[in-house]
Amino acid sequence: MRLLLCDGHRVFAESLALVLGESGHHVVAITRTLDEAVAALRREPVDVCVLSAGGWSASVPDRLAELRGIAPATGIVLLAESAAGLVPAAAARVDGFAYRDQHVADLLDTIERVLCGEIVGPAVVRGDPPASHDAAHRLAALLTRREREVLCLLVRGEDTKGVARNMGVTWATARSHIQSSLTKLGVHSRVEAAAAAVRHGLIDAETGQWSLPGREAEGQSREAGGRPDA
Repeated sequence: MRLLLCDGHRVFAESLALVLGESGHHVVAITRTLDEAVAALRREPVDVCVLSAGGWSASVPDRLAELRGIAPATGIVLLAESAAGLVPAAAARVDGFAYRDQHVADLLDTIERVLCGEIVGPAVVRGDPPASHDAAHRLAALLTRREREVLCLLVRGEDTKGVARNMGVTWATARSHIQSSLTKLGVHSRVEAAAAAVRHGLIDAETGQWSLPGREAEGQSREAGGRPDA
């Protein structure tokens, strides 16, 4: 797989390139700006372009449209600090979304799925209609208090270690809560879970706070089975 990396932090980009190279992928160029990325795409073919979402401006969707025009067959994976950082990509045709601090195995999975033609990650930033109010409450009824807390932390961009630290639990317990949340949402990664929670109106993308009315949120654990949370 031929990859192009575009990130303003060269140390991060070069470190990522080393890991990707060790995984058998060829990084054809490391760029710091979209101008440099466009120039690189004019020089040689690229399968997937991995872009940082840092420093978004009003002109970025136009620049990405330019990138698409130059290399229409190239997949684009957007790296963001948090789910809120993905929102400015609403007008852009982006194929995959990931967090900059997520495990490299998850990033590789996203890149490879994009290469296979999949759209990976937050549907909410691709302009899909929000879920209905009733659907949101049905989904919320499945979640325990701990699982709601996990989703809030995922929307804020926390990884498993960060979830454990914020919740005051072990890494293994945090991982268990995360996996349970993913299963109930029907998704396969943290970024997809965060996006689903935002799309269903459960959590505010900007604040990472639970969005449903307090009384209804407080009753969800009992509705989920009446068992105390771990």
